[in-house]
This record gives sequence, structure tokens and C-alpha cells, in this order.
Amino acid sequence: MKYVTYLRVSTKEQGKSGLGLEAQKRDIRLYLDNYSPTPYKVIEEFLEIDSGANSARATLNEAINLAKKHDATLLVAKLDRLSRKVSFIASLMEDRKLNFKVATMPHADPFQLHIYAALAEQEREFISKRTKAALAEAKARGARLGGLRTTTNERNVAKRKQADQFAKSLWPIIEPMTLTSVAYSDIAKRLNQMNVQSANGGMFWASTVSNIVKRMNEVPTIRK
Repeated sequence: MKYVTYLRVSTKEQGKSGLGLEAQKRDIRLYLDNYSPTPYKVIEEFLEIDSGANSARATLNEAINLAKKHDATLLVAKLDRLSRKVSFIASLMEDRKLNFKVATMPHADPFQLHIYAALAEQEREFISKRTKAALAEAKARGARLGGLRTTTNERNVAKRKQADQFAKSLWPIIEPMTLTSVAYSDIAKRLNQMNVQSANGGMFWASTVSNIVKRMNEVPTIRK
């Protein structure tokens, strides 16, 4: 049995701290050790830092394509790691070339996963409406609903500048590989083999490379 594992966290802070990431790895290990047919092999592990509301995720698409190429099962810890949209989950189920499993629901069939996704989407919609109602009530009572403080804005600007400089420093290495259509996961492997550290001092992942490419393409002034 072959697997491609996909892990996702929503923020860079979660990626750096391991918040949620270690739990996902644990659940995937539990599935493989207790529910997977044996022997099994994990072809590759993908990690992405992005919102579950975004269905156009480069690393997720790369993981899906690799799973289909090798006739492997795409394995995630929880269903919402794939997406928070029931329409996107449904589209994955309709892809006959793709097989995926959810570690925390090892015996769930496609119909059950579809129902779960629909119920979870309804719950998130209700929570959103409840939050907005609570904020409106607080505002009506005269409560001050502040935004970002000046110091926070300055800190965010500094972080963006630092990220821009880091992307610029690696661009001479990364750009030639992107021009020859080298996969982001392979670029990450080559950077790790060169002992290049990511901005947070860790390893490179496909998502790390994707973020650098996106930054360089969306902010062309960085190249000057």
C-alpha cells in the first residue's frame, strides 16, 4: 500500500511552533500502524501553510497529482486539512483516479465523509453568524472594537520586509529551476541538500518554495 501524506496549518506561526502539526503527524502514524494494509510505504510527505478556505493550493495539487501518478492513497489527519468547503471535498470524491483517506475516520466511506463535510460547513456558517451578532451587540452597548495597534502594524511591515529580502537572496538559486519546471518539492529537497536554511531556520518544504515564488512574482519591485 502506497501513501502520499498531506499536512496543513493555517498560519506561519503554527508552522514554526508545531501547533497542530505534531497532532496531525501523530494521527497519521496511528492510522498507518493500526488501520493500513501492510506492508505500506509513504512516498512523500507534503506540508502547506494556507487557509482551508483556499481550494487553489499549489502544494495540495502537487500532492494530489503525485498520489494519482503512483496510484497511491492521499492520507490526511482530518477532513478539514483538505478543505473547509464541501464542494471541494465533493469534487475530490468525483475524481476516479484519486483515492484519499482520513486518519481520524479510518472506516468512513465516501458518503459518510460527504455528510460530515456538509455538517461541518453548516456549523462554521452558524459560528460565523453568532460571532457577528455578538460583535454587533457589543458595539451597540458602546464597547470599543479596536483594530491593529500601531506597534503591531510596524511589526508586520518589518516581517514583510524581512521575508522580501530572504526571497530575494534565494531567487538566483530558485528561479532557474522554476524555468525548467522542476517541482517545488524537488527544489526544496535540493535546497535542503545544500544545507540552506529556511527563514525560520528550519527545512524547506514545497510550500516554502511556493511562497517564495509567489512573493517574487507578485511583488516585482523586490527584484530591484
